[in-house]
Amino acid sequence: MNVQQKQKQKGFTIIEVVLVLAIAGLIFLMVFIALPALQRSQRDTQRKNDLSRAITAVNNYQSNNRGGLPSNWTTFISSYLTVSNDTFADPDGTDYSFTQNSTNNFTPSSFTAGRIYYTKNATCDGESVQTGQGNSKVALQYKLEGGGTACENN
Repeated sequence: MNVQQKQKQKGFTIIEVVLVLAIAGLIFLMVFIALPALQRSQRDTQRKNDLSRAITAVNNYQSNNRGGLPSNWTTFISSYLTVSNDTFADPDGTDYSFTQNSTNNFTPSSFTAGRIYYTKNATCDGESVQTGQGNSKVALQYKLEGGGTACENN
């Protein structure tokens, strides 16, 4: 009796290997496409938190100075925002600077990165600023990397 035994070889076929590599390649591609957007979103979240921190510092300044607003913002940063060798810096590594916004037609396209724009006697209305809101009010704005602006007021 001649019985032919079929030898079953163990292993993967070339089609199976190519299919697994193609799927892995697609997953890596999706991650590398999504990664910059996630990083940009994370930096914008940090910038919003920094604006909130600055508003809290403005409130502390006003508590110590009879409701007045800082006249020298550089001194304000060193006195109220940098405690115990802490830095008040943008997530890209540059230090924040404060610049006064004195125009009512201030658009996000005219913003410069690294600058927090402050408007005295103003409050935030979404991403824009409404002036004439009281002598002790200040609105802070920052242009976000992902588009639009962040606005906080006291």
